[in-house]
Amino acid sequence: MSNQKTHILVFPYPAQGHMLALLDLTHQLALQNTFTITIIITPKNLSILNPLLSTHPNTIQTLILPFPKHPKIPPGAENIRDVGNTGNYPFINALSNLQDPIIQWFNAHPNPPVALISDFFLGWTQQLATKLSIPRVVFYSSTSFLGPVIDSCWSNPLLLQSEVVQFHDLPGTPSFKNEHLPSLVLHYRESDPESEFVRESFISNAASWGFVLNTCEALDGRYLDYFRARFGDSGVYAVGPLGSIRVDANLDGGSDVLRWLDRLEEEGSVVYVCFGSQKLLKREQMEALALGLERSGTRFVWVVKAPWTAEQIEEGYGMVPEGFEERVSGRGIVVRGWAPQMAILDHRVVGGFLSHCGWNSVLEAVVTGVGILGWPMEADQFVNAKLLVEDMGVAVRVCEGADSVPDPDELGRVIARVMSGDSRQKRRAKLMKEGVVGAVRKDGVSSNELDEFVKALKQLGLKRRS
Repeated sequence: MSNQKTHILVFPYPAQGHMLALLDLTHQLALQNTFTITIIITPKNLSILNPLLSTHPNTIQTLILPFPKHPKIPPGAENIRDVGNTGNYPFINALSNLQDPIIQWFNAHPNPPVALISDFFLGWTQQLATKLSIPRVVFYSSTSFLGPVIDSCWSNPLLLQSEVVQFHDLPGTPSFKNEHLPSLVLHYRESDPESEFVRESFISNAASWGFVLNTCEALDGRYLDYFRARFGDSGVYAVGPLGSIRVDANLDGGSDVLRWLDRLEEEGSVVYVCFGSQKLLKREQMEALALGLERSGTRFVWVVKAPWTAEQIEEGYGMVPEGFEERVSGRGIVVRGWAPQMAILDHRVVGGFLSHCGWNSVLEAVVTGVGILGWPMEADQFVNAKLLVEDMGVAVRVCEGADSVPDPDELGRVIARVMSGDSRQKRRAKLMKEGVVGAVRKDGVSSNELDEFVKALKQLGLKRRS
């Protein structure tokens, strides 16, 4: 037993933004060369682990379990991108049925894990960790602002009945329109068994042995201070921004757009437009966005997600308006499908990002120092947008809501203003980049917190062996 490495069990939540961030943390732990790591995964999500498994073939193993059946989840769907955000409640409930096979695997293992690291959407794993008699670490793939907002809503469901919801306990007393609260809490229905399980699951996060967050002081310091004050008796580790393992490993697929950018001269003159892996824009949204880009007079790269059903194709989802590409030829480029987002944002000529404000996209914008034009639509995106616009000053809102259609003239004016020369958002973004990139350098605050987290996990291994 004394020669065995400390074994850590990792349980990601199968949604892209959650999963990639926790895999990034797993990569950082694997680099320590002192851990054996097992990742709980279902078969159709296994390919997402390929870069990590090929990088650490002797350190990281998988526990592959069949995705539990659920009446509200279509056969074959194992990732939230297959069903959209409305699938979170069924997914959280379904995944809780993996407890028994995990316990059986644990009890049969010659060197069982000393700790469980699981996503904050998997709060029910706190009870699993208790049954296994090991500590659980909750991983927040988000800003430290989001956790307390969600917790407040779960603790006081009456908040959800107000048109405008104020969070009096949080720094600055932030407020949100009801429809701008995180989608997860908006879907709650009192006395509905699945809703109540999700609520109790999230409340369970507070009992965790430790908390790891994909953020840093420079991004949301005052909310991080609040988080630490609340959970000070447990370890709170802000280790972000994470992201080194997955930085556009497949650049070949994006070589055309990168060559196009290479031919341009004016630094910071291009706006990158992308709404993440899930959001598909409606016909009228596509038309308004196209007109806005055209009228802005700004160079752009627009990544368009293709429709995947016959009904979406018929209704014009994700369809670039006819004649648009000819009219903007030479000034803009449309990319259909995948694009090397990090490489594009980090290009010298890119200065802005028209984004849905998902946290992974926010972090990529911040570490590359580009201004953000925010169009939050759902999930945590309104929380992130408030942080970006009001606290950081690196963003402006151009539209709000999943079904909203921007005014093309106003959109064009805002794009032109933010992208022209040295706008306030660009200046703030460059300053923010310095603090955030410094945090993850050797001896930076996030790097030091990661070291402390590693020490805490090693200590658990020493206790097991003694």
